Amino acid sequence: MRAKCCLCDTIDTLDDDTLIAKQLLNRPVHTYMCKSCSERITEKTNARVATGKFKLFHQTKKIETSKQ
Repeated sequence: MRAKCCLCDTIDTLDDDTLIAKQLLNRPVHTYMCKSCSERITEKTNARVATGKFKLFHQTKKIETSKQ
């Protein structure tokens, strides 16, 4: 399977049996990032976290109850 990176537009070849290939085939909303872009974003995010000014906000899931 061929996949195109959403950031740098490089085209990589993925094995059809890998998890990322299956996710891309079954759920088109998933995007592919090449390894170099993923590592670059990870390094920059870790540098931002190390400054102490970076806060990651997690969404809380609201449980909806249906009335019967």
